[in-house]
Amino acid sequence: MADDADDRNGRDPAPAVSRSIRLLGLLADAGRPMTLTELASALSLAKSSTANLCLALEAGGLIERVTTGFRLGLRIAELGGAFAAQFTQVREFYSVCEASPVLSTELVQVALLDGADVLYLARYEGARAERLGAPLGSRLPAALSATGRALLMTKPDAEVRALLTDAEPFPAAAENGTRTVTALLEKLDVARERGWTLDDGEALNGIIGVAVSLEGWAPGDPQLALGVGMPAERADRAHVERVAAALQDAAAALTNPLGASSRRR
Repeated sequence: MADDADDRNGRDPAPAVSRSIRLLGLLADAGRPMTLTELASALSLAKSSTANLCLALEAGGLIERVTTGFRLGLRIAELGGAFAAQFTQVREFYSVCEASPVLSTELVQVALLDGADVLYLARYEGARAERLGAPLGSRLPAALSATGRALLMTKPDAEVRALLTDAEPFPAAAENGTRTVTALLEKLDVARERGWTLDDGEALNGIIGVAVSLEGWAPGDPQLALGVGMPAERADRAHVERVAAALQDAAAALTNPLGASSRRR
């Protein structure tokens, strides 16, 4: 009962766990090893306390010690893969791409919405795919990326506005990129009509994105997006439309035949 009361009063029921989570987040955001001194300073902890956290996380494989400090460990990658593999559509995604004459030559990614961002869960690199796009586990602004827009277009305008208003102005890579929710909603209206979204180099300069939404397979599964990234020089209108049609076919193949969207057809 006392623990329940602490939770209701806003006290942290497990401070060591919370600090460990913060430490992992620091290493993820840094993108490089961090020294014990840097970690202790960022966590506002004594070096001895920080060292104890590092020892426990290192023992669990969540971080590893290198000559320049600590970095994320292999166990983090295993956990990320296990998270994505929970979902039927991610497991089947690779074979669906391989079977598609169009997608089998492209870079195809799976993403989900997390707040105002999209998080990339899976990546298929086709025979002609260039080394581009967002790495696994990375984020892009949902308002600017094709995958993010594919997820946003399934939501009412009021929900999109509530989700993204605090993110304005959007950090578009392109000079003429979308900066406001109002401008984004206009693009989402067009996308809803045609069934797919376009990122004309707004999220990553020089890369054109095309994406479609994908309903979760089972109750409780998140809605996902399938997207292709390609260099602007080969993203002519005909090719973009071929890719969009292939993505729609892939989404249909990955949609649960007993799901709500299938029953509505």
